Amino acid sequence: MNFEEFYKPNPDFPNRYIAPEKLFFHLQNNYSDLITEIGRSYLDQPIYCLSIGNGSVNIIAWSQMHGNESNATHAMLDLLFSLENKSEIKNTLLSQIKLDFIFMLNPDGSQRWTRLNAQELDLNRDFHANQSFELKYLKKVIAERSYDYALNLHEQRTIFTTDAIHPATLSFLAPSEDAERKITENRKKCMAVISEVNDALQQLIPNHVGRYSDEFYPTSTGDNFIKTGLPTILFEGGHFQDDYLRKETRKYYTVALYYALNSIAKLKGETLGWEKYFNIPENIESHYDLIYRNVKLNTDHECILDIAVQYKEMYEEGTDEITFVPYVAAVGDVKKRKGWKEFDCTGKKFISETKYPKLDEVVSFKIE
Repeated sequence: MNFEEFYKPNPDFPNRYIAPEKLFFHLQNNYSDLITEIGRSYLDQPIYCLSIGNGSVNIIAWSQMHGNESNATHAMLDLLFSLENKSEIKNTLLSQIKLDFIFMLNPDGSQRWTRLNAQELDLNRDFHANQSFELKYLKKVIAERSYDYALNLHEQRTIFTTDAIHPATLSFLAPSEDAERKITENRKKCMAVISEVNDALQQLIPNHVGRYSDEFYPTSTGDNFIKTGLPTILFEGGHFQDDYLRKETRKYYTVALYYALNSIAKLKGETLGWEKYFNIPENIESHYDLIYRNVKLNTDHECILDIAVQYKEMYEEGTDEITFVPYVAAVGDVKKRKGWKEFDCTGKKFISETKYPKLDEVVSFKIE
């Protein structure tokens, strides 16, 4: 069964940006019997948990711990929508698992499209300091209920590929429990699930699935949850060619979420096939969004170099979608990197008010 054939994006959420109040309204209107409020954010916005299924395998998942990573919220909305007219598939899955899905753990950051919460804290680096309002609720839910697996759902930048050619549209990780990165039983449980998800995705987007670095982060959420005994799988949604609004990524994120839930239901804690996890290529940091090659600057001496550009995602209050603002990321010889788009500027004119492009500033030059 190819879940991609049944995939349908939720039409109520066509944009990459999801306004929290729009999500809250949708959940209250469509799933009022399934949602509970588990707490409120620093700016007093609700944080909802949707509970579905009556199976024996208990799973918790959460989205938008970082406010500017909406693909997992889309994936859950799309999964529910896609299953609406597929009662047999839906009933089979939900008879095997019980899923608690926390939508938009960081609604304040989501509203502003920022990684951090309104306290300017990174929820994913606050496990021990425990200063953020929102992370306390996630930790409380996990402490009070007995879960077999956790899904820690994120997004990654456009810089990552699987082989310096194909973008890492999805990457996965069985987090380390210690600095030595020992292969523990809980890691094997995660690896087995990821291996099955990868098998399915390779039929759909070959060479687009990566393995996130398993460096141990002492303050991060996933590393600490797995350290306490809860198998925790990291999802990272990434780039797809010419898809900065991540509509294709959103689709495959949804497909991956379905296959992960299905694999968890099937494996029930078994570790069969975990070794295949290491066949997944580790992410490579190989790309910029744009590279202008062989740019001749307006200097007194001949100066020909490359200019690399990355888009920064911005949200303006009152609008429906994010925008992409180009910033200068590197100047000089960037031949070790590639660009998703490259421009050969040989014989062309560099037009700028400054002699040199300035790092970390908005692109203000033209090439003609």
